[in-house]
Amino acid sequence: MGDILHALPAVTALRQAHPSWQIGWVVEPRWQALLKAEIRGQGSGSSDRQGALNSSRDPRMPVVDRLHFAQTREWKRRPLSRETRSEISALRSELRAVGYDVVLDLQGAIRSAVIARLSGARRRIGEARPREWPAHWLFAERVVTRGAHVIEQDVELASAVAGDALAAIDPLLPIDTEAERWCDAWLAATVPGPSQPIALIAPGAGWGAKRWPPERYTAVASGLAERGFRVLVNCGPGEESLAAPIVASGTAVPLNVTLPQLIAMTRRITLCVGGDTGPLHLASALGRLVVGIYGPTDPSRNGPFGTHCRVLRSSESHRDHSRRSAPDPGMLTISPEDVLRAACELVNEETTR
Repeated sequence: MGDILHALPAVTALRQAHPSWQIGWVVEPRWQALLKAEIRGQGSGSSDRQGALNSSRDPRMPVVDRLHFAQTREWKRRPLSRETRSEISALRSELRAVGYDVVLDLQGAIRSAVIARLSGARRRIGEARPREWPAHWLFAERVVTRGAHVIEQDVELASAVAGDALAAIDPLLPIDTEAERWCDAWLAATVPGPSQPIALIAPGAGWGAKRWPPERYTAVASGLAERGFRVLVNCGPGEESLAAPIVASGTAVPLNVTLPQLIAMTRRITLCVGGDTGPLHLASALGRLVVGIYGPTDPSRNGPFGTHCRVLRSSESHRDHSRRSAPDPGMLTISPEDVLRAACELVNEETTR
């Protein structure tokens, strides 16, 4: 989720600079809602939709013209199965049938570089120093990027396609009208009463070292409620145990929703508090106020970008992607009071701008 949201500003800039170009995106089916609102009556991620041309660009699919699905998570689990080999072969045929002139690898992983090679495009552009080093051998063109943040690096890669001097712009996310209607109805039924600012807490993260303790989020939820916020807690798949103590405090409402519904809800919040996780990056992409709580990942590369934010990170934290299960010790030096102070400063600054 984060990789897609970080790539969107670059691709949105490319789309704006070259509106007549056809742009495709290879994506895991579970993340396609970040690029295209579901058309009712068609199954999500069904094979008959792969590679379909978006003939009339509209808010449901504002940036790309085609989607191609690659279930790389499943392929990694069963790399030698007949089904995996069949799906990879089908993707190769599909990409080559379109006849792409250029492929941008904005992920810098071995699997994304292999997919770029499968496309058959002669121009395969990637970073000279990609996230996974062996990937660079599969690029035909290697770009030395100078930006600190991954969004800046992606813009540099996109600029290499036609020699443009692109700049990161606000990404366009699809508008799902059914999800938007659901969101309004859910808020009216779940948090009725006078209009109040909404805060979203996102306690999850990709691995344990990036997760601030739930009991501290509970204290933040209570503090925000005392300050007049309606507090929601994102309950992503597998994150129910992280959200449970926050909800049990009675100061927050669980938000267990689909990705299109999460996008719609994030458009309505005032503030998001969380670690280095997808919902936080979504809030940043949509221009919400963001308080990021960082530990082993570097916010200068992966932090909120282009929005009004505060990032809290201890000097004791160091970059470490070893996926440890225990919380990063540096994160434990960040108190709920620190987070509440940052949130209040953001809100006060926003009201006086």
